[in-house]
Amino acid sequence: MGGNRLLSKEHKARAIRHLKFKVVVVSSSRYHKLSKGEQVQDESGKLAKELIKKYGYELTEKVIIPDDPKLIEEAIRSGLDKVDVVILIGGTGVGLKDYTYEVVKKLVEKELVGFGEIFRFLSYREIGSAAIISRACAGIINGKIVACIPGSKAAVKLALEKLLLPEAGHILLHARKG
Repeated sequence: MGGNRLLSKEHKARAIRHLKFKVVVVSSSRYHKLSKGEQVQDESGKLAKELIKKYGYELTEKVIIPDDPKLIEEAIRSGLDKVDVVILIGGTGVGLKDYTYEVVKKLVEKELVGFGEIFRFLSYREIGSAAIISRACAGIINGKIVACIPGSKAAVKLALEKLLLPEAGHILLHARKG
């Protein structure tokens, strides 16, 4: 058992270290306030920015867009040309205007099934059965990671600190192998 851990550490040591991120906050209410020139409270986006920098990664862009499937897809595709990881925050619930999950699932070439499973398991430990509403997911598109996570600060902290940021370089190492 100990040998497997050592092998895993050596394997992770080869992970990609210099990563660029794009954060897309999907929220019609915030977007409309912003478009009217009003102040917008974006605590989840702010937290994502702080955590990405804390891990030594680069945040190249942070945008707020409405819950619109075409705009979500455009935000993902434009990010894939410039960054290694696109994180979408919001739009993962089961509401009529929650489209993020559907757009990501449509575009993903290889799904990181464990991301959603572990996210919901860890969420269940914190919030109980309400975790079943989350449709957090992640996958690979053109050798890049795309992840969608719920819009709460707690969800952003959980997804980034426990799952995505510690493993992003390792995931990309595998995703970019021939």
